[in-house]
Amino acid sequence: MAHTLEIYWDFSSPFAYLGATQARALAERTGATLVWRPMLLGGLFKSIGQETVPINTWSDAKRRYYFDDMNRWAEFWGVPLKFPAVFPVNSIKAMRAYLALPEDRRDGYREAVFKAYWAEGKDIGDEAVLAEILGGDAPAVLARTQDPAVKQALIDATKRAEEQGVFGAPTWVVDGTELYWGQDRIPLVERALRR
Repeated sequence: MAHTLEIYWDFSSPFAYLGATQARALAERTGATLVWRPMLLGGLFKSIGQETVPINTWSDAKRRYYFDDMNRWAEFWGVPLKFPAVFPVNSIKAMRAYLALPEDRRDGYREAVFKAYWAEGKDIGDEAVLAEILGGDAPAVLARTQDPAVKQALIDATKRAEEQGVFGAPTWVVDGTELYWGQDRIPLVERALRR
């Protein structure tokens, strides 16, 4: 029986970006069914009583390590990483646009937004940046980000993450029960998927 691998993510997290670059290959290597679980990380943090920008609470030494670690992982996986000038970013519109898209366009959009923010340093809180990524139907998709059903879908997705025990991004959940936090947990996730 194939395993299910869920990944909880938000565009605002550099480690979610790094994990997302590896998720598909991980699922393919292990035969797992990959399920992308968007959430609003800031909303989750608020709900669970976490500082909304944890990096702001860290010591200088921990902050330096955080940046070094991000760059090490990017180099290890051979993926581009350029820490954006606008950080933290308000990702709510970008996340709602993901949910406003038809299923068959979500993968491409997700990859393009992650790349725009974490590889190119573009401000994904800017509608013009999102419109460039979305292309011709950008006005319609961006208008749908104000639709109460789309707003509720993101609220519900974030609540689902909280109920699952998620507290950061990326969070991997194997078969709905085993939770792993961070892109650096991929070896443990892979081991679980190979059982």
